Amino acid sequence: MTSMAEYKVLLTTSGLGSRLGNLTKFTNKSLVRVGDKPAISHIIESYPKDVEFVVTIGHYGSHVKQYLSMAHADRKIQFVEVDNYMGEGSSLLYSISLCEEYLQCPFVFHACDTILPKNYIKDIDFSANWSIGGGGENSQAYRTLNCVNGKIASINEKGEQNFDYVYIGVSGFKNYVEFWEVCNEILSAVKTSELSDCHVIRKMSDFSVVEVSDWYDIGNIDSLKKTRSVIKGTVHVLDKEDENIFVFEDYVIKFFYNKKICSDRVARTQSLSGLVPELVASSENFYKYKFVKADLLADTVNITQFINLLQWADKKLWIPKEDESYKDNALSFYKDKTLKRISKFLDKYNLEDESDVINGVQVPPVREMIEQIDFDRLIGSKPTGFHGDFILDNILVNEEGFTLIDWRQDFNGSIDAGDMNYDIAKLNHNLTLNHQVLSNNLFTINSKDEITCDVYVKKSHLDCKEYLKNFCQFRGVSHEDIQILTSLIWINMAPLHEHPLDMFLYYFGKHNLFLNLI
Repeated sequence: MTSMAEYKVLLTTSGLGSRLGNLTKFTNKSLVRVGDKPAISHIIESYPKDVEFVVTIGHYGSHVKQYLSMAHADRKIQFVEVDNYMGEGSSLLYSISLCEEYLQCPFVFHACDTILPKNYIKDIDFSANWSIGGGGENSQAYRTLNCVNGKIASINEKGEQNFDYVYIGVSGFKNYVEFWEVCNEILSAVKTSELSDCHVIRKMSDFSVVEVSDWYDIGNIDSLKKTRSVIKGTVHVLDKEDENIFVFEDYVIKFFYNKKICSDRVARTQSLSGLVPELVASSENFYKYKFVKADLLADTVNITQFINLLQWADKKLWIPKEDESYKDNALSFYKDKTLKRISKFLDKYNLEDESDVINGVQVPPVREMIEQIDFDRLIGSKPTGFHGDFILDNILVNEEGFTLIDWRQDFNGSIDAGDMNYDIAKLNHNLTLNHQVLSNNLFTINSKDEITCDVYVKKSHLDCKEYLKNFCQFRGVSHEDIQILTSLIWINMAPLHEHPLDMFLYYFGKHNLFLNLI
């Protein structure tokens, strides 16, 4: 009997993935994170190791190629570039047609937005054509199947109320010769962006249906949320449009849309050698480092660990550096960048920079307060080694000590020298606002009439904040400056987040800046 060993697998990643909104603004749909990995990794790992893949690339195709070459170097993958994936004449079927020369054998078509259990192929008879029929009631979002005696009788367009299964975009073509004949016949007769594998299946003979109850869709925002509620990750990651992190058993892969950020991060592993995981590979938009078996300090921190962390960082990380441009870099980083971020936030909501009553206190315009800051004093520290995003969520701890992850790419252009005080301020910020607080909405913001904002802070974090104050005194660091930098961090973060977090960050930062200036 025919087995999976005779088949190749076709994955089409060339489309725009527009239904996922901003998540595909700077990368490909197949690289959207589900749990700890991109969707495409879940798909690839559901097939045997010896299966060959044919992957179409178009929209951010270089990202797909870089990622697969780095994450699945042990797999045999043939890439096919799609010349037209968004203009007139483009369609899923057109993208498929470009793979004909590489698929002169039985093959599986697997849509890149459908995730199936790893063992799903065990129930398939590979000696005939077959399609996956999934359970589900939402026919508005999917084509559907009607079946007779286990065979496809019809494929319905979206919205059909009477159906047996949802068509989830996974089919096996034992009769590949017929597939290509029908495919080419359709494309020569019809020009529409709606053409897909379904149009070929309708004209082919004898398709059996394989029922699968557990399947997951990531094709739109709502279905992605549902899928993520089932396939959960082991790390705390907030979605960002232009970067991502993927975690595997033996390694971690980071993605950056900005190539310079990626290259600077890679370059910084030299100055942070011994403090960060070992880098094993890099490309224009990705780098890969060894997975460190350790706890996230954010999940375990207590006062003893916190004290040990500061002592370790003081000895290993915040080492004096020489940098003639340090003061200019620091002034630009703290003042110029903040003013730009303030404008970005105000423009976002068409607001004026004016006086506000926040938590019962009359707070002047934020730009007015910026001019009151003694920047000569704020940038008066000596340059040191730095992390740049020194928060508990970016620190691993095990019996061997601490390991830093997700280091900042530079300090306003410098990849070697930065400001220890900024690291301390980031830590101070994180003891108040962290992933647990933000993800669980443990903050309040009311901007009607008088503005009120508040946040839940754990007792253990309050203890750490008190010790941090003592550490500053011991190290000769102005705690007042740390509080001012912390307030600036919150104001800078505001335009980078969605409502209502952006509003909370702005007014919380504005309020705290005022309290530390009076």
